[in-house]
Amino acid sequence: MLLKIKGSALLGIQAIIITIEINVSMGQGYSVVGLPDIAIKESLDRTESAIKANGFHMPRTKILINLSPADLRKTGSAFDLPIAIGLIAASEQLTSLIALDQLLIMGELGLDGLLYPIKGALTMTIKAKSEGLAAIILPIQNYSEASIISGIPIFGFSHLSEVVHFLTNGSLSEQSNEKNLTTIISNKSPVLLEEIKGQAYGKRALEIASAGGHNLIMIGPPGAGKTMLAKSIVSILPPLTNTEAIETTQIYSVTGKGLNLHQLIYERPFRQPHHAISDIAMIGGGSYPQPGEISLAHNGVLFLDELPEFKRNVIEVLRQPMEEGIIHISRAKMSLSYPASFMLIAAMNPCPCGFYNHPTKQCICSSTAIQRYLHKISGPLLDRIDLHLELAPVSFAELQSEHNPMTSDEIAKHVKKARAIQNERFAQSPNTSTNAQMDKSMLKIYGIINKDANELLKNAMEKFELSARAHDRIIRVARTIADLEASKIIRANHISEAIQYRCLDRSSWGKWKQ
Repeated sequence: MLLKIKGSALLGIQAIIITIEINVSMGQGYSVVGLPDIAIKESLDRTESAIKANGFHMPRTKILINLSPADLRKTGSAFDLPIAIGLIAASEQLTSLIALDQLLIMGELGLDGLLYPIKGALTMTIKAKSEGLAAIILPIQNYSEASIISGIPIFGFSHLSEVVHFLTNGSLSEQSNEKNLTTIISNKSPVLLEEIKGQAYGKRALEIASAGGHNLIMIGPPGAGKTMLAKSIVSILPPLTNTEAIETTQIYSVTGKGLNLHQLIYERPFRQPHHAISDIAMIGGGSYPQPGEISLAHNGVLFLDELPEFKRNVIEVLRQPMEEGIIHISRAKMSLSYPASFMLIAAMNPCPCGFYNHPTKQCICSSTAIQRYLHKISGPLLDRIDLHLELAPVSFAELQSEHNPMTSDEIAKHVKKARAIQNERFAQSPNTSTNAQMDKSMLKIYGIINKDANELLKNAMEKFELSARAHDRIIRVARTIADLEASKIIRANHISEAIQYRCLDRSSWGKWKQ
């Protein structure tokens, strides 16, 4: 008897429908075709044990299982459950009241029939809904994650016997998964700006970076507050839009990090990898490419503390995704693309000992050591960072002061207003949502500066020998500063402030010791 069941396979953060064809006929031997990996080929051993443990018999005739489309490689153990149900039904041990080819069934089986969670339940549910399938059956651990999506019945079970009982006696009207998608998840306790003493200059830079989605690098001595400032950015960033939330949650779902999700992730991700990370862990990879840190930071922040301590090849691979917002991973078995639109926040010391330009401590580094340290970060990478911020150590008076000019909530309101202006500005540009993402054509439209501002920019370009890319980034930052003031025109004071954040572009920077 030939029987068909719907399953799903993951391609990046997208899912495709897989038709699992099971034919039980005269003859001998078991075989699984359709480019299965080792985990799927081992499925017959797991399903045989689970089938017998639940009072059914394993067919002893010819069994052929085809995973269609057959030219696409399939991976993982999530096909255990549909194969088991298919074998029971194809051997006429189960008469389902529900058309099996209208269900998407996925789950990993234990030898006793217990169901284990799978990756990508959210993505599979979105695909099942778009394909018009009647319902989706998953392990109970994936129920909350899958039920984020409304409009398709979700059924979660903990055991193979429960699935068989449901198919034999159940109805698609038994459960409903209507959920409120507007609830914001916030289980973190971010550092608040009012908890950071001093560093008004740094807080202003964070406000600009958050408002326009700009990359930022902070240079300062140990203890200046670089790490605390970076972590506080979570408290002023606006929540994700519904579209961004679905995309971000999908990434965490396909990596298996979404097994405890009960709602969409509306809080922007904040990732802080250690400087010993490899390039593959940073951008993603493996035989079957998985998302890396830059994809886990999609729509959020990637914080690289002690930037020069990262391996050169690790930070250099960031250049392409910083420009395009996507990472293409090519391997022998397959090529995938993952979204990687993130804000880069980096922190570093000004020299190996960390005390160059310190008001009280003496730098012990030679000029050669300083140059070697700084050259760990390439010019092309720095060119892609909009804001360069030099921080001074916090004074004793600032540490003792109780004065906090701006709180995180107040700055977050400013950021939200500036983002609203940008949302309206780029409403007709689906791939652009912030000023930092403007291309050349958009700069000509939205980056027009008045005569005084243009003269100021010209003088700065000549004096500091700035590059053409720096020229564009100054205008982007100035556009954001203007948005924070709700100004339609980029004025000289906006350009002036933006130029202050390009210190690493100056030809004299780093050539301090003679």
